[in-house]
Amino acid sequence: MNKNTVIGLVLIFGIFIAYSYWMTPSKKELEAQKKRADSIAYVNDLRKDSAIKAQAAIAPSEKTGKEKEISSGQPLDSMSLVKATLHDQLGSFAGSAIGTKEYFTIENELLKIKISSSGGKIDYVELKNYKTWDKHPLVLFSDDSLHFGLTFFSNNRIINTNNLFFKPYYHNKPLENQASLKISGNDSLQFSMRLYADVSDTAPVTGKYIEFLYTMRGNNYMIGYKVNFVGMSGILDANTKYLVLNWDANMDRQEKSLKMERMNSTIYYKYFEDKVDYLTETKDQEKNLKNERIKWISFKQQFFSSSIIADNFFSEPKIRTATLPGNDRYLKSMYAEIGIPYSPVENQGIHMTMYYGPNKYYTLRSYHMDLERQIPLGWSFFLMAWINVYAVIPVFTFFGNFGWNYGIIILILTILLKVILFPIAFKTYKSSAKMRALKPDIDEINKRYPKKEDAMKKQSVTMELYKKAGVNPMAGCIPLLLQMPILIAMFRFFPSSIELRQSAFLWAKDLSSYDSIWTFPSGFTIPFYGDHVSLFALLMTISSILYTRINDQMMGSTQTQMPGMKVMMYMMPAMFLFWFNDYSSGLSYYYLLANLLTFAQIYFIRSTIDEKKLHAQIEANKKKTVKKSGFQKRLEDMAKKRGYPVKR
Repeated sequence: MNKNTVIGLVLIFGIFIAYSYWMTPSKKELEAQKKRADSIAYVNDLRKDSAIKAQAAIAPSEKTGKEKEISSGQPLDSMSLVKATLHDQLGSFAGSAIGTKEYFTIENELLKIKISSSGGKIDYVELKNYKTWDKHPLVLFSDDSLHFGLTFFSNNRIINTNNLFFKPYYHNKPLENQASLKISGNDSLQFSMRLYADVSDTAPVTGKYIEFLYTMRGNNYMIGYKVNFVGMSGILDANTKYLVLNWDANMDRQEKSLKMERMNSTIYYKYFEDKVDYLTETKDQEKNLKNERIKWISFKQQFFSSSIIADNFFSEPKIRTATLPGNDRYLKSMYAEIGIPYSPVENQGIHMTMYYGPNKYYTLRSYHMDLERQIPLGWSFFLMAWINVYAVIPVFTFFGNFGWNYGIIILILTILLKVILFPIAFKTYKSSAKMRALKPDIDEINKRYPKKEDAMKKQSVTMELYKKAGVNPMAGCIPLLLQMPILIAMFRFFPSSIELRQSAFLWAKDLSSYDSIWTFPSGFTIPFYGDHVSLFALLMTISSILYTRINDQMMGSTQTQMPGMKVMMYMMPAMFLFWFNDYSSGLSYYYLLANLLTFAQIYFIRSTIDEKKLHAQIEANKKKTVKKSGFQKRLEDMAKKRGYPVKR
């Protein structure tokens, strides 16, 4: 293994180590996460509507039958006191503070959602074509972990719709005796929930209401969401310019590796007519997007996301993520406070859209909203993104449509990449062969200039030798640097590829997660390694060590020129074992295949190159007169200034 190859491998290894260190929270950060999670849990416990509190306060007197009196001395039973209290707190919406919690189910081929009469919100989303890692229905979130409601001012009172009771309507008619609806194909249905104002026992519905209108289509992950305001003039404060949408949820765990899923879960958002950005995935973060307009906000998990999309734009949202340490059910708590522009007119509608579905590239791209940017394909460096978008994903999609096993598809992908990169590999090997042919001359130069102060002269003479022999010492490094974007692109793609999710191959039950052939006894964990043995990671490490050994033998010994480097070359594959043990088994499998195919490639190239003929050609080149390069002239001038004789 030559010097340039070693430098390239050290750079790659350094990137992985830095990435690992950056993603690992410190002890203080873990403590801060726990404090924040405890605070959020405490706030969630306290987030009960004032109407519910009022009812709870009156409940004892309902049981005992005691009566209270108003200030005029008139008797007031418990229910009258409840209503009086609610009216004081909720004004026009007091009559909608008491009701029965009911669920209404709507299904298409892809989704099963439940809409609650409490809050009129979607508080259950199930993806019908997917299962959790332990084979349960895949539920993105449910009622006990979700808050979703509009906040606004009504007659100087703060109203939040989350716990107020809505009435169901189906195609603009009251829904009676039907709690489940289904849609398929190209059909669509409209289902709405209405929050009435100024209702009473004698007038349960009025002409004044806020309506959440949901439109579902068959075979589509998108759900239309429109907020209609009917007869709200005089109900909502006249100076209202913005409504606030409060959305927060504890995101349910879906995958086998809780650690990896947390590392790939965060909030994404898109600036209006601009780029997509996100909160850091590895630390809790809060961001106030003051004076910013946002097109959409998404609670993104490793393979799935829940997004709300403005027809126009949202204003100045506040977003936050918080890890829930010690909790194996939830990944993170995600929170968004979103401003929605509002004009105080008699009747108006605010259009939005909701996406509940997989982070699948072509599915997200089909909506033309940059939602696919949530998939980490190396967007920050165009070359990595191009490799994934125009090479890897098309191969996965093309062969996946035939129903082929993804273990075979990864093999095909690896072979195709090796074929494409073959000219680079050939050039790298030929350059190494030339360097081997020059090794005796390089050793002679090292003997002639053993002192450190002779380094400048030694470099000048070496460059002259390379020039005469027609050898470019960087020829072996440049091809390796060209391959680095592919290695890193694969590193980003495999853990985020939903195609690999729960795809079994050989002993691996899920190529998107780690494979385990042995799990240590409960409570036993090897530091930095884990509680299991990944066979693909182990085989990949062994193949990397063998590659290092074979390459070292074929390329010539380097430890005489670079003391200690040989130890480093063998330590790096061993360090990768600790990194990849908990990573995607599909990625370890790909690197294993890449190593095995590289072995075959090296021996094939070696058999096609006549090294004796190459050596003779180099010797002939050394006898030719070659014009000195500007760099070599500068080296010679510097050597002259130091008093070294320069050979002409």
